[in-house]
Order: sequence, then structure tokens, then C-alpha cells
Amino acid sequence: MGRSRGGLTTKIHLLTHELGLPLNFLITGGQVNDCTQAITLLGQHKAEAVLADKGYDSDAIVEHVEAMGAKAVIPPKRNRKVQREYDKNLYKQRNRIERCFSKLKCFRRFATRYEKSKACFNALVALACAWLHLRLYVDTSLVS
Repeated sequence: MGRSRGGLTTKIHLLTHELGLPLNFLITGGQVNDCTQAITLLGQHKAEAVLADKGYDSDAIVEHVEAMGAKAVIPPKRNRKVQREYDKNLYKQRNRIERCFSKLKCFRRFATRYEKSKACFNALVALACAWLHLRLYVDTSLVS
């Protein structure tokens, strides 16, 4: 867990697939920059396109995505000297990542960060991600 003026903070770096279901995640302290974890998170996953926000705009990440054989759909930061082009229509699909976080926040312990250790919080996030996947296969409307 990271330290800030407000106390302990955490940041969840989440990788989802095209339907917005979680594939992988990393937990770091809140002070850790987003782009430092992207290559580790992507790993050897295969994709046609990788969508991310401006926080992930770095030459190393774009090169890694292109080496995977995917298209990098990452808007360039404003202070970039050479502005890159990106597919704005495809970038609109990035809201699926935000919707995944919204579903995860239905878990009260996830949203309020009750867990004080990284191991316990990591287990809680894994459990919440598994629950999102299980919802596809379990029909809860039949339960009385």
C-alpha cells in the first residue's frame, strides 16, 4: 500500500478483454504511475487492439503493443512533441474498462478498501473478478 497525505492508498491496474471482463490485474501503491505496470500486465496476451487512456502513452508501451501484433489505441499526451494518430472510434470502446470497475465497486469491501494488507486486498480483487466471470454461467434468477 502506498502512502499519501490522506493515508494509505492503492491503485489497481486492470486488463480486460473486449467484453469488459477482467483478465489480469496488478495492485500497487497509489503513488505508482500507470505506465510503469502496463508492459508487465500485458505480458504475452494476444489482441487485435490495446485500448488505454493517456496515462499509458509512452513509446515503450506502444512498441510493446505493436510487437504483439496489435494496434495501439492510446491518445497521445498533450505535451508530446510528435502527436501520434489513434483510432477515435475504436477508443470509444474503452468505457468497457470503466464499466468493469463500476461492477467491481458493487463489492463494498472493494469500493471502501477495508483490507489493510496487500495480500488480503489482492485476494478480494481476485474474488470479485472471479464473481464477474461466474455471473455469465450461473442463473441467479432461479434462486428463491
